[in-house]
Amino acid sequence: MLRVDGVGVSFGDRRVFADLSLTVGPGQRIGLLGENGAGKSTLLAVLAGELEPDTGRVERPAATALLRQEVRADPDAPLAAILEAELGAIRALEAELLAAGEALASGDPAAADRYAELLEAADAAELWTLDAWRDELLDGLGIGHLSLDRRVGEVSGGQRSRVALAALLLARPEALLLDEPTNHLDDAAVAFLAERLRAWRGPVLFASHDRAFLDEVATGLVDIDPAASHGVTRYGGGYSDYLAAKAAERARWEARFAEEAREEGRLERAVAVTAHELAPGRGPRDNDKMSYDFKAGTHQRQVARRIRNAEVRLDELRASRVGEPPPLLSFAGIPSGSHPLEGDEPLVTVEGARVAGRLTVGDLRLAPDARLLVTGPNGAGKSTLLGVLAGRIAPDAGRVRRRKGLRLAVLDQDVRWADAARTPRELYERAVGERRAQELPLGALGLLPERDLDRPVGRLSIGQQRRTALALIVARPPHVFLLDEPTNHLSLALASELEDALGGYPGAVVVASHDRWLRRRWDGPELALAAT
Repeated sequence: MLRVDGVGVSFGDRRVFADLSLTVGPGQRIGLLGENGAGKSTLLAVLAGELEPDTGRVERPAATALLRQEVRADPDAPLAAILEAELGAIRALEAELLAAGEALASGDPAAADRYAELLEAADAAELWTLDAWRDELLDGLGIGHLSLDRRVGEVSGGQRSRVALAALLLARPEALLLDEPTNHLDDAAVAFLAERLRAWRGPVLFASHDRAFLDEVATGLVDIDPAASHGVTRYGGGYSDYLAAKAAERARWEARFAEEAREEGRLERAVAVTAHELAPGRGPRDNDKMSYDFKAGTHQRQVARRIRNAEVRLDELRASRVGEPPPLLSFAGIPSGSHPLEGDEPLVTVEGARVAGRLTVGDLRLAPDARLLVTGPNGAGKSTLLGVLAGRIAPDAGRVRRRKGLRLAVLDQDVRWADAARTPRELYERAVGERRAQELPLGALGLLPERDLDRPVGRLSIGQQRRTALALIVARPPHVFLLDEPTNHLSLALASELEDALGGYPGAVVVASHDRWLRRRWDGPELALAAT
């Protein structure tokens, strides 16, 4: 099995995680979740033996293989070299078997037992069907057409990743570690991989942002959480089960926060009302003074004791109170555009637009409340269409009309900043204005933690930079919101929040995505583009 016990890793003064413990047994397929930078890739490298942890203990089978996000290979080597790099043990067995066969043929009496032993190992490794199995894997992953004699540097990064994945599956290690295995895979290849992993007998640990894949493959999910007692929180089942568990967790959190807020208010009122009883009042008559002093003193001591008890309970409650649940992303109550556009006239009209070699699209009209999902394989022109709608790309043929006063905004796949030294708070205030920033503070949007608001945006992770870009749009929603692969580089939780929030967006929404989870749950119109 795969196991880490009390593992900690730091890079310089940045602690990735500490005291992390996790076990993955045979037949278990555990999906790794966590915010960007939580340490998913680091944990896989530790389990693979590529990174020595600062503390803790690591156990893994002798044959443990890691699929990295980026393939490390000599660009001048043939693609076959990627396959052969994972087949060292099998090739060594093949060579031993050949040598033992030659010894047996030469009449060596001691060779028979060794040959029988190696023959049994070859049968177990399915050595005889290795080439057929290789071809099946390459075909299933959509690269069967590639010549293995081609240089690594001549093919795309996605094709190299598919060859590397085929190599790992071909080698049949005891344990599999996979870092974003569905990157660069189309739907058919993802289905093929899911089927193979569901049949895998050894432990499998994989990091993935593919929610549909997590739902189809995982027997359990692990959320890397620095606040957890062992660095992780474990959930049973797939992604749908995880969402249900997280929703229940938040409901309990909200209920506890509300109950503790009510209790705090009750205790504060009890202290104030009881203290009022100690306030000086009308004095006694002269002939009742001795009796009054005795009774008043007893009463005041009782009241003072009640105040102290209430104050102690109030202090204990304040010390142990849970924090307020962070707000969920929402567009509710936020007006669209700087000036509303009245009437039902389409916001954008496209008539037979064509961008040579990149896009061909017929007539398209976006109503003020439009919801449109744009799908299609890589190269079909999804991003190009968004560029045409936004006015960034002028079509070679056709016509695009936009209503006067229309405001559009694009959430790009790759965010670039004119001044990467500015902080998210500064960028936000410049974009929306000081008054708007006070009315709707950046931290209230639920997109960025407080610790990142005043860090230079160029030093944030790709995911945090994309959150910042989203915040600038959320604060002043345009009439037309264009999103290019919106779930890329976002945590799974935020991706789900964004999808839910788009349903209440106060304008038109166009989403270009290959995300299967999003596509399966989209209930509006869809424009499927074909590869050009």
